[in-house]
Amino acid sequence: MPISSNQAIIFFGLYVFQQGGGTTSEAQPASFRCVQCVIPIKTLYIQYSPGNIRLMKCGNCKAVADEYIECEIMILIIDLILHKPKAYRHLFYNMFSKETLNLEGLLWKLILGFLILDAYGILVLSTYDKESSANVTSLLWGFRKMFAGVLFGNLAFLCVMFLGTRKFLNSPKGLYGYKDILLGVLVSSYFKIFLVATMVWEFPSSVIFIIDLFVISSNTVALEVITYSAMIRCLAVCIMAHSVKFLVSQGLSNYPLKLVI
Repeated sequence: MPISSNQAIIFFGLYVFQQGGGTTSEAQPASFRCVQCVIPIKTLYIQYSPGNIRLMKCGNCKAVADEYIECEIMILIIDLILHKPKAYRHLFYNMFSKETLNLEGLLWKLILGFLILDAYGILVLSTYDKESSANVTSLLWGFRKMFAGVLFGNLAFLCVMFLGTRKFLNSPKGLYGYKDILLGVLVSSYFKIFLVATMVWEFPSSVIFIIDLFVISSNTVALEVITYSAMIRCLAVCIMAHSVKFLVSQGLSNYPLKLVI
């Protein structure tokens, strides 16, 4: 698959870094990235005293490596909502550092929250008539179907996401792994938190689909940042994964109750 000139420059810089940059015992390996050009950098700032820091410039693009170091968290949130790639690079490369973060613990917490919000979304979309909702047995069967839809739907979603990433997205081998993709997908699904608002205020069911559209767009930017691939390819992978998830979840939800168990 052909790659663009910008991707070639990024890949070459990362290759040179992996071959010789910061791998000796005397030199500390670079663990951060410039949010402008994605080239590895050893440090983002120099601290002279408490509250007195100087942001470092990237040796490649000569710009400030990460201006979000001095920004308030609300500015980062706004830029994430606006889908600015720089904000996602700061989040994945410089904020979620593997040296200072318990990645596996964070992943389990994110997975749990992701599944709970997904289950609530399916519950909102479920159409139970008054007679079945008054029947305790039917409610229990319905919750079992919902659980099966959430579990198998997300398993299918992740399988398609991982396979699509490896098959259709361009990136040198070893630059990212399954945990990086999983972290990117979970964190970039932050729009699902707006489902909590439906617990307080009444919204039409179409709001669920609007939130899903925002999640797809955010997942696309996250994949673009992590894999250095073209946005159109990342969008295609995300649409395929979410479509399979929707079909599996709705298929299990519409099955007869006895077939699910």
